[in-house]
Order: sequence, then structure tokens, then C-alpha cells
Amino acid sequence: MLIRRESPADIEAVRAVHASAFAPQAPEGREPVEVGLVDALRAGDAWLPELSLVALGPDGRVVGHVVCTRAHVGDVPALGLGPLGVHANAQRTGVGRALMHAVLGAADALNEPVVVLLGHREYYPAFGFRPALEYGITPPVPEWGDHFQARTLTAYTPDIRGEFAYARPFNEL
Repeated sequence: MLIRRESPADIEAVRAVHASAFAPQAPEGREPVEVGLVDALRAGDAWLPELSLVALGPDGRVVGHVVCTRAHVGDVPALGLGPLGVHANAQRTGVGRALMHAVLGAADALNEPVVVLLGHREYYPAFGFRPALEYGITPPVPEWGDHFQARTLTAYTPDIRGEFAYARPFNEL
């Protein structure tokens, strides 16, 4: 499996990955919101091309995608991770794990301080995520509780505290 930056030629394949990955959660007959979310993020000023990564399967086709976009903790630039999607035919084969390691490594290399996400409490701790409140990072929706998680990186300092704000398209879901 190869992990690389998304290219313009990958856009439709990325849409197909998220449509497949999130189809079980979408209302019947409707496109998953994650498909439109990635499109909206890509069109906005929070898009960070170097943190939009695809995974290629053995046949060279895109089988997974992850993106981090510009967010903030208070006034401090941070990253919001998501969506992370793996095509249904490639799930449970290590694609998601490889994408997570790659995007966290890339974010650290870019001197980002912290990555925040809303996600499964049993999956993301394997990548060093902990409840964001442990770092004094508060969710925009208090009911998110421990599903709202943060992963500090090398550039993190404990004074990075406050309310987290995702890129605008997340607020339009």
C-alpha cells in the first residue's frame, strides 16, 4: 500500500471512498454527509493540501482518504482531523491505520501543535488520542464528551487551551 498526497485527479475517487465508507450511516437513498464535507473543505481556506492523503491499493486505485484542515484552539492554529474513510472493500486491512500514522507524521513534520477529532473512543487512543478536556481543549458541543479527542504533537505546549473551532464547513453539517 502506498500513502501519498491527494492530487486533483483523485477527487472523484476520494468522493467514492467516502460514499462507500459512510453509506451505512447515511439515510437510505442519500449521499453520506462526509462526501459533501470533503468537497466543501477542499473549496475553503482551511484546506491544507499537504494534509490530504490517499491510500492506494495493490491495483493502484484509491482505497482510503484522510484529511486535516485548519482549525483553532482559542486563537492558536490547530488541526481538525476528518473525515477518515476507507472504501468498504478495503476495510479492516490496515488502510485506516496507515493513513492515521501518515497524517499524524506529516502534521508533526509541519510543526503543528495538536490534532483534534470527534471519533470512536476505542479506535483513536491507539494513535495517542485522549479526551481533549484533559488538555483544556473544550468542544464546540459539550455533549460530545470523551468522543472529542486530541493528540498532541512535538510543537504542543500546555498553554494551548480553550474552545476548539473547526473549519467553517463542519459547522454547516
